[in-house]
Formats: sequence, C-alpha cells, structure tokens
Amino acid sequence: MRSAVKAAFRVLATLAVTPALISYGLRALVMGRDRALEGSSQGLSLIPGLMGQYLRRAFLSRTLAYCDASAVVEFGVLFSQCGARLDANVYVGPRCHLGLVHLQRDVLLAAGVHVPSGAVTHGTSAVGVPIRDQEGARSLVTIGEGTWIGSAAVIMADVGRHSVVGAGAVVTRSVPEYVVAAGVPAKVIKNRLTRPLGA
Repeated sequence: MRSAVKAAFRVLATLAVTPALISYGLRALVMGRDRALEGSSQGLSLIPGLMGQYLRRAFLSRTLAYCDASAVVEFGVLFSQCGARLDANVYVGPRCHLGLVHLQRDVLLAAGVHVPSGAVTHGTSAVGVPIRDQEGARSLVTIGEGTWIGSAAVIMADVGRHSVVGAGAVVTRSVPEYVVAAGVPAKVIKNRLTRPLGA
C-alpha cells in the first residue's frame, strides 16, 4: 500500500512540474542547459516539506544526468550543472549548492554543503584580467558511497567511500575511503577501520 501511494505521488509530482520542464526546455535552447537549470532549481528550491521533495525529484530526474527515485533533495538546494548525478538513497540537506558532482549511493550531505565543480571553476593566473573574464575548468567531484559530509563543508575534490568530512571543513585534496577528515584545509584525523591517527 505504501509503495502504491508513493508511486501515485510521483505521478502527480511529474504532472505538476510539467510547466517547469517546458519552461526549462525553452530556456535551455536559448541560454544553455546549465543556465536554465540554475533558474529552475532556484524556483523549485523554495517549495517546503514533502511536496517540495517530490516536485524537485520529479524535475531533477528529467534534467540532471541522473537522479534516483529514492534521492531526497531538501528546501533551498541549488544546482548549477546538468551533469550532476544523485544515486540511490542520497540525502541532500537544506541550502546545499551543487555543481558538477556525483553523489554515490547512500551519501548524506548536511545543511549548507557546497560542492562546486572542482577547485578551478575560475581562472586566476592573469593578474591584469578580472577573474570573472578568466576561463576556469570544471571537473566532476565524486563523493563515494556511504559518505557523510558535515554542515557547511566545502568539497572541491573527491571523497572516498564510507568517509566522514567534519562540519565546516574545506576539502582541497582527495580524501581516501574509510576515514574522518576535518579542518581547513581538510586533513585525515582518523581511520574508521582502526584507531585514531597518532594514538
């Protein structure tokens, strides 16, 4: 019975976001898919509660590279890249900002996590040229299966499977699997399979 109700809500959510999908498609023809996604995700991010979760998932499953039917995207989440992937049982907490990212199965993002499209989204090498006019290089950031990212962390490099990144951490280099990393810049402080480092 419960699965039938969820399926019915998914169908209703798809119907409800059809105007947003049509608007997205038209704007994508003019300004490109990523720019169109930014505007649509801003609008849909403002719908609270369970209804908002269903509507966002219905929209994102048709605009992102992949969005699983079990993924939960909370209030205030913004997307900037259509190449993003949300695998099964992913949870994206309130007010996260996501670029070109692959959140693997069972990843949890707490509130306010930022995952830009790598560490070089803006060029900075030409001192005489405004940064806004310098070309950057987007890269896919992968957060491995079963990983938990704490509130307000900034993730600019890959994070391995089953790891924990502390609240407020800034990940500038890849984090291995099965560790706890924290700090600015983030450093491994504990191996989850053994005892704390240095102990």
